[in-house]
Amino acid sequence: MTNEKKIRVGITQGDTNGIGYEVILKSLSDPLTLELFTPVVYGSTKVAAFHRKACGLQPVQFNSIDNAIQAHDGVCNMVEIGPDDLKVELGVPSEAAGRAALTSLECAVSDLRNGIIDVLVTAPIDKNSIQGDNFHFPGHTEYLENAVGDGSRSLMILFNDRMRVALVTTHLPVSQIAEAITREAILEKLELFNESLRRDFAIEYPRIAVLALNPHSGDHGLLGNEEKDIIAPAIEEAYGKKICCFGPYSADGFFGNASYTKFDGVLAMYHDQGLAPFKTLAMDNGVNFTAGLPIVRTSPDHGTGYDIAGKGVASPDSMLAAIYAAIDIYRNRRTYDEIHANPLRKQYFDKSNDNVVLDLSKDDDDDGTTPINV
Repeated sequence: MTNEKKIRVGITQGDTNGIGYEVILKSLSDPLTLELFTPVVYGSTKVAAFHRKACGLQPVQFNSIDNAIQAHDGVCNMVEIGPDDLKVELGVPSEAAGRAALTSLECAVSDLRNGIIDVLVTAPIDKNSIQGDNFHFPGHTEYLENAVGDGSRSLMILFNDRMRVALVTTHLPVSQIAEAITREAILEKLELFNESLRRDFAIEYPRIAVLALNPHSGDHGLLGNEEKDIIAPAIEEAYGKKICCFGPYSADGFFGNASYTKFDGVLAMYHDQGLAPFKTLAMDNGVNFTAGLPIVRTSPDHGTGYDIAGKGVASPDSMLAAIYAAIDIYRNRRTYDEIHANPLRKQYFDKSNDNVVLDLSKDDDDDGTTPINV
């Protein structure tokens, strides 16, 4: 029996007129979940009760608190963020719901930065109604990069137990995609992806497939030159940096013949190129993960679900997967950082005088020394 402190999972309420509360309540309805982590929801017990009644769900007992510092293990905690008079309009985007979603997000991010919660799981937002003076971003990913990145660049990864898909460009109009595909951008994303696969997913030597931009991978320039002028050189440069990456692969054939099963990750050039096939294959258990940042943030891979809000039919599988993934990634990072905190200096056996010597400038070339493990 371990006395390890339970991981505190901060959960934002998302858009209060969508299915966020429904999937949160369903995810927390099993008492056994409280043995695995301590949930800290940033929202309103009144709004939660409204959604519970509308969806016909079983009651979930919340410990109502003013600050996450007051959260207790073994119970579901609700940080009351107000406003008390928030009107819920199921299935309807509104400025009030957008403001409530932003307040929840800002409170959770502040607590995450201060170490009061360990990881963040965000319920879906409406990207239009949340816009304002404090939120002028295409989505969570860009907001978090600005709010907690501390200069780090983010990478959007969608994953489940079958595949991991990362994106070079994210929420960008299709008309702007081609000009955003540069060798530097691809190389940056490959480096972030490779590091995340190693540190966050515990894959020591990941294999990454890189998709083409144009149909049929450009058809030798007939359908575009980005593959031979930009993407292939970026792959070659990344490979020279010991990133095991291959491509570019034509996206339709790559997913059509299940080539993704042969790789640990897939780097797509733009949003729908990677996410349309992913969501088709992922069913209800996909997770959106913001890699590259000092914090761990995940979310379900679906939207606000206005069309089914309040009907009690929304699946909690993706929200549950996001919660468990955040916990796994948090632990993987901690283990990886502990292992790599104090690496041993390389020792070499000098064949000329049978002595073990330290020489950090040596590598595995045939230079008269043989590396040994210590």
